[in-house]
Amino acid sequence: MDSNAETMADEEGRQYHIGLKKGELANKILLAGDPDRIDIGKELFDNIEIETQHREYHCITGTAFGTRISMLSTGIGPDNTEIAVFEASQIVENPVFIRIGTCGCLQDFVKPADQVISTGSIAYENTSTFFVPDCFPAIASIDVVLELERACNELELKHHVGLTATTPGFYGSQGRNIGNFKPLPFKIEDLQKWNVLNFEMESSCLFRLAMISGARSGTICAAYNNRITDEIISKEQKKPAQEGTIKAAMLALSRL
Repeated sequence: MDSNAETMADEEGRQYHIGLKKGELANKILLAGDPDRIDIGKELFDNIEIETQHREYHCITGTAFGTRISMLSTGIGPDNTEIAVFEASQIVENPVFIRIGTCGCLQDFVKPADQVISTGSIAYENTSTFFVPDCFPAIASIDVVLELERACNELELKHHVGLTATTPGFYGSQGRNIGNFKPLPFKIEDLQKWNVLNFEMESSCLFRLAMISGARSGTICAAYNNRITDEIISKEQKKPAQEGTIKAAMLALSRL
């Protein structure tokens, strides 16, 4: 790969932000927002062949469920997700991306520590609109959704499947009204009426980029709070919930 100001890759083809080159990243990729989630994932791999850290992009590549898989952190938000998806797509062929995250829920029947599988997402973020117009859909790949649901059933994980809302931030764009920070009017109740299951901050960007590039993608998130019932996940529930998310995504990737 040529080194130039357009790609910013070096002479080896090592990508500018994620710090990886061809051969170091599997084409089946778990995308974790939190870099610390990689340490939870390490415990679930059968073996690790490579580990790298560059900025917020912490990556491990190894084997799980008999399949070569990479787990790459992105940091928070659609802008960081754009970088990860774009650069990963330069060094692997036919990538499959599954976001493994956490979310806030918008239906009273979704409880903290449940898993939520996204079929698509309302795009409140604008990172992806530098590639497609606002009206462009943000849809997960149907085969990825089905394998995630199958994996949750086999692992006996309580889960829900449906529509997500992706926002560019955590506070104002999710209607949080705290102290002197007063967001513009935003009705969570509207999303509830529209049968939207959850809030998170990356999926619509991932789905749109995958759709226009020919990649496949999906999202599974552990519920950390419920904005309707005001419930939050307990400290004791957090790690098992994240492990369930990762295991389900690994199992799904092993079949895709």
